[in-house]
Amino acid sequence: MAAEYSRELSCKVFKGQCNLIQKGYRQGGPAGYGLRRMLIDQTGQPKGLLKRGEHKSLQTDRVILVPGPDEEVQTVRWIYAAFTKEGKRETDIADALNARGITNEYGRPWTRGMVHQVLINEKYVGNNVYNRVSFKLKKKRVRNPPEMWVRADEAFAPVIDRESFYVVRGIILERNRTFSDDEMLDSLKALIAKHEQISGLLIDETEGMPSSASYRSRFGSLVRAYRLVGYTPERDYEYIEINRHLRKLHPETVSGIIEQLRAMGVTVVRDDVTDLLRINDEYSASLVLSRCRRTATGSLRWLVRFDEGLCPDITIVARMDPPNEQPTDFYLLPRIDMDSPRIRLCEFNAAYLDTYRFDTLDCFLEMAKRVKLKAAV
Repeated sequence: MAAEYSRELSCKVFKGQCNLIQKGYRQGGPAGYGLRRMLIDQTGQPKGLLKRGEHKSLQTDRVILVPGPDEEVQTVRWIYAAFTKEGKRETDIADALNARGITNEYGRPWTRGMVHQVLINEKYVGNNVYNRVSFKLKKKRVRNPPEMWVRADEAFAPVIDRESFYVVRGIILERNRTFSDDEMLDSLKALIAKHEQISGLLIDETEGMPSSASYRSRFGSLVRAYRLVGYTPERDYEYIEINRHLRKLHPETVSGIIEQLRAMGVTVVRDDVTDLLRINDEYSASLVLSRCRRTATGSLRWLVRFDEGLCPDITIVARMDPPNEQPTDFYLLPRIDMDSPRIRLCEFNAAYLDTYRFDTLDCFLEMAKRVKLKAAV
């Protein structure tokens, strides 16, 4: 009943806020550089500017945005002019403002992100926009599509004319347009032709190129994008691909173990966050996939780190094969005998370790099987 009441109350509050937004009233949040919060009474008459941290005291009062001091308004207009007419980027504008000793509304130096927010926020043309982001009743924070936004156009006195604002929006949209795979790879080839060594940081700092995050999203990783254009980085990034494969293989292997245990009639409870297994409500087990490393002399090594936070009764260590594609064997290491937070395994180890080595997980499965005790004679 309490949860249902909270849900209904949340809906009512949200509807009330949307109604006030559509009437042109501000619903929380800082005004922003070049703007100020004005307190008005129920008849719409101004009562004074609110300072940072101040709030209205009467339920019938409302808050609207008004242009701030002239010097701040002129700075905002200069930012738009520098972006549209001079072709300056956000970083260049921030550097210019800092060089002139102009600080933001908090008295701090400007950054690229701060300038970008001034350029894209509709409040500078007088629009009142709400519900761009939702975070209700402990659910995940989500960005809502534009059709879900609640808005009131021309609710406040504008600082920037609408033509300048939409020119800026067009420039940013064109800059962030979706590149085809060929266009992205061609840009990468051109960057490689100019620099002997490239990196994600260099990609992000190059004007007119998609971000390094875009390459990771489109091609799976930067390394794969490098391979597609025939570039081999000086540093060996193969371990990144291996770790990505192991992260994908781990839950699949755990699920396989659970299926085998349950097929034998074993009760298994899996922690969705840690993948810790509670077996027959008697003991716990966790799986570690240990990456295979080859030394300079050609020997194979496996480093095993125990999760001291989980403290499982048994740690199943799967030693990966040299290509790090599939497990080659397994170690069933009991916590009671492991007094170090990590161990290093070789191809052949001391008896106190290799005693726990098995080619398959059959022994682990048999350990969990329930066996009926014969009646005492």
